[in-house]
Amino acid sequence: MAMRQKTVQCLSPAGLHDMAYVEWGDPANRKLLVCVHGLTRCGRDFDFLAQALADEYRVVCPDVVGRGRSAWLRDKTYYAIPQYCADMVTLLARVDAETVHWVGTSMGGLIGMALAAQQDTPISRLVLNDVGPVITAASIARIGEYVGKAPRFASVEQAEAFLRVVSAPFGALSDREWRHLTVHALRQSADGPWEMAYDPGIAEPFRAAMGEGKDIELWPLYEAIRCPTLLVRGAESDLLTVETARQMAGRGPRASVVEIPGVGHAPVLMQPDQISIVRDFLVG
Repeated sequence: MAMRQKTVQCLSPAGLHDMAYVEWGDPANRKLLVCVHGLTRCGRDFDFLAQALADEYRVVCPDVVGRGRSAWLRDKTYYAIPQYCADMVTLLARVDAETVHWVGTSMGGLIGMALAAQQDTPISRLVLNDVGPVITAASIARIGEYVGKAPRFASVEQAEAFLRVVSAPFGALSDREWRHLTVHALRQSADGPWEMAYDPGIAEPFRAAMGEGKDIELWPLYEAIRCPTLLVRGAESDLLTVETARQMAGRGPRASVVEIPGVGHAPVLMQPDQISIVRDFLVG
């Protein structure tokens, strides 16, 4: 079934904004899967996973505000998890979801973790893709080196070359996969050159956190989660350490942990072996 592009109107203290999303599968299917991307990415990252799971689910993949086709916030201080959670609740109301399964990569996992920790949460099964309740200072510093600083590009090929460098921790991807990750994360500026499709303002609250020079710890949120949880970890990740993953297996929802060899932060969930890990947990 073809992908459908839609938008939903959300509210921040600075006013209204549109959040874009794509939807796969039977629109009448009551089984809903929400897939939420990382800091500078977009919902189209999940095209491969969504197509593979559209026989089981109605799959909804939003562009978090400030990314992809979504609007940019007037006040950049609201680029933070509470606003993202509020937007997702609005999205769930729009798609008439009572319960959902959730796949979140990095920032998308933090949003899922925050929602799953709430009383009466709609999330009944949770996949955390290379993220947990401890975000290392080293990974914050690495991401801070490029977020909001992407150059403009004369061509898609030039943009892809840049992405292959800054996103090298994604692992060994095919040319087709790199091109997919590139074209959906770009937009063409009014005067011609290409640029990354996100608001550089997302870096403002991020750099405020980076300036502390400390790990960010969110254990109370994680320990409040009660639904079955899968943790997918890139074996070479600098954001999710082996020790944090070990503790996640024994605390809170006692996540099942799977490591992806040869990958850092974060597995892209585009390749058949990674898709099967997610599918087996969600469907099985």
